[in-house]
Amino acid sequence: MLGAYHAAHRLSDPQRHVRGRLLVRDALVRTRTRYISLIRALLRQHGYRVPSGSAEAFFHRVLALALPGRLLSTIAPLLAVMRHLNTQLTYSDAVIERVTAHDERVQRLRTVPSVGPVTAAAFVATIDDVQRFRHAHQVEAYLGLVPRELSSGETQRRGHITKAGHARMRWLLIQAAVSILRRRPPQAEALRLWALHIAARRGKHVAVVALARRLAGILYALLRDGSVFDPPRSPRPALAATLQG
Repeated sequence: MLGAYHAAHRLSDPQRHVRGRLLVRDALVRTRTRYISLIRALLRQHGYRVPSGSAEAFFHRVLALALPGRLLSTIAPLLAVMRHLNTQLTYSDAVIERVTAHDERVQRLRTVPSVGPVTAAAFVATIDDVQRFRHAHQVEAYLGLVPRELSSGETQRRGHITKAGHARMRWLLIQAAVSILRRRPPQAEALRLWALHIAARRGKHVAVVALARRLAGILYALLRDGSVFDPPRSPRPALAATLQG
């Protein structure tokens, strides 16, 4: 039937190159995450708990535990591989930043708080041609950040997000949202308070996803309009104090 299928978008050659770099980085991150989980499980069996913190510093937090020799020798091969993975990830991040340094779209997206070179480059590579999306909601749906529609008859219900599309891009936006809530960058104060208002009503998890969805819309708008991030005004002081509890 005519109109039954939509043409699939083919990435431009430069963005295929960037996407390749990002896929390699993704594989390194997933490997490191798997090793972190395994080391935590092995140490937990012996009553040791690794303090929370960044994945980059996990290696040093493990060594700071002063583990007994036998246990340390058990996880030593994993630690050795993790140390090498950290080196390769540092190199990969530097290459991605260098490759995208002259892409003005990436640089404009980096004006958004908590959006670094990897997230900005990944968003540009995922969207590629911004004209193929008519509005921000299409981008949010494309990235799987919109709720499932569970309505029937006159009853309207929304489920969990669809998780369609590019999983790593969605994860990067979630991490950017978490960073805004934790690090409280001044330029994102209005966004943070908006998310806190949602968290007070529907829980932190829903608030993080909502903030990630809003970030996707903001990034799309910057690509579409050729603009840089202009921080929205924060809520009135009294309201801001109430939201922060």
